[in-house]
Amino acid sequence: MEQDIPLTIPERQNQILYLLTRQPRITVTGICEQFGVSEATARRDLETLASQGKLQRVHGGAISVHNAPPEPPMIQRQIEQAGEKIRIGYMAAGLVQDGDTVFLGSGTTVLEVVRHLWNNHVHWKPRGLTVITNSLPVINLLAGVSEITLISLGGMLRQSELSFIGHITEQAIAEVRADKVILGIHALSLEQGLTNDYLPETMTDRAILHAGRQVILVVDHTKIGRVSTALLAPIDCVNTIVTDPQTPKEFLAAVESRGIQVIIA
Repeated sequence: MEQDIPLTIPERQNQILYLLTRQPRITVTGICEQFGVSEATARRDLETLASQGKLQRVHGGAISVHNAPPEPPMIQRQIEQAGEKIRIGYMAAGLVQDGDTVFLGSGTTVLEVVRHLWNNHVHWKPRGLTVITNSLPVINLLAGVSEITLISLGGMLRQSELSFIGHITEQAIAEVRADKVILGIHALSLEQGLTNDYLPETMTDRAILHAGRQVILVVDHTKIGRVSTALLAPIDCVNTIVTDPQTPKEFLAAVESRGIQVIIA
């Protein structure tokens, strides 16, 4: 009778990835049972695949990672997950306190933060704010608000995002400091961190991250567990994530285990 030939490491790892195409989650215990390997070997396989961006490690196992599709222009995105973005914007705005200096990035979810911050019907509207931004829509919304100090950063205008990016913008960012940075992101995963699909804007966003003492990420569930082309930063650079209830619980638990605050809108 012929004996089974043990799988090589690459073959076993390919089989693990195949299993993840058939089910949403795989566990260390399941790998041990399926392939007859130790828990240490199973964990090494998962760590290797996670480092290659092929899956996302969670407690006790892994979940699949999907490549984020190209991001459409900002105007088109305003109707996508509109309810979630409004609630996320409301919760993130509540983190801003009197006298804060806040850096507001570009994107539709950040724009909802702005709408809630200076909505006259919000009873907790903060006072004495300074806002720094490279977003043209944010500038347009706040240009007539006398209660705040608005610092707008110039540079090259990215038409699809209506944001100022590039060398001139990054030089200006180097001259400012903020208490809080509120930023959206195209894709977010535990292993691959924050990623975008447009490298020049990624470089500008990286400079923005370094301008604040506290980084607040506003992101709906469609961006979670995805990876895009350009690395912005590891997830550990984030202090707080504001998201919606549809974000996977495994992801939220893993994020909180790293000391990152999670707020569900």
